[in-house]
Amino acid sequence: QVQLIESGGGLVQAGGSLRLSCAASGRDRYAMGWFRQAPGKEREFVATIRWVSGITYYADSTKGRFTISRDNAKNTVYLQMNSLKPEDTAVYYCAAKLKYSGSSYLSDPAYYDYWGQGTQVTVSS
Repeated sequence: QVQLIESGGGLVQAGGSLRLSCAASGRDRYAMGWFRQAPGKEREFVATIRWVSGITYYADSTKGRFTISRDNAKNTVYLQMNSLKPEDTAVYYCAAKLKYSGSSYLSDPAYYDYWGQGTQVTVSS
């Protein structure tokens, strides 16, 4: 079992910044990602990072504004969100994929094995 604990959500004005954290139990994993879900919408990909190599992937909507990173020693993945927009408002979820089974599906929520409880991010206009 892997436990993922997110933190760092909150209310921010448009143009502001927030940093989300996700602390993970266990050590071995292939990738960790961030997804978000707004009311009435499907869960969508935000960013993901391959744990060993540090290679990152971003959704087009977040590229250039968001940065995903990890701290191996702390077993934690971060999402730095800058230039926030009202359309970024959602519950943000951390996810972990334990073992490699292809890299074509890193943006697919169904690819991941474990999920955190989510943290609310609200961006006011």
